[in-house]
Amino acid sequence: MACLVGIDYGTKRTGLSYTDPNQIIASGLTNLPTNAVLSYLKDFCKKEAVEAFIVGKPLQRDGTPSDVEAKILGFIKELQECFPQQEVKRYDERFTSKMAAQAIREAGLKKKQRSMKGRVDQVSATLILQSYLDAQTNSNK
Repeated sequence: MACLVGIDYGTKRTGLSYTDPNQIIASGLTNLPTNAVLSYLKDFCKKEAVEAFIVGKPLQRDGTPSDVEAKILGFIKELQECFPQQEVKRYDERFTSKMAAQAIREAGLKKKQRSMKGRVDQVSATLILQSYLDAQTNSNK
């Protein structure tokens, strides 16, 4: 099997996560400026076998798409052009940023470490990917 890569897209910064080859556990990978994501992923895919990209789908509370959805769709188009062999899947990312911030606080990190917004993006990407994995496991039971 190959790993999955989780993507928490942001207009300025994007968080990335990945799974083990057995697709059991999601781990934080990195966070970086959004304009550097595709280049980073090209290098990553040279080293690691990637089956699919799981891109967060930000929805409003009422289920309608978020304002950033149009930019995410543009990013997905570029992602598909760069990686035609890998599937791109979407997964609901509602509340992941809030959950990530809470998890970071609960981890006991100092205020300066918690304030690093990139850390929240990376943890959010990990939460999106782990939630996706959990949903897949539950649907296969």
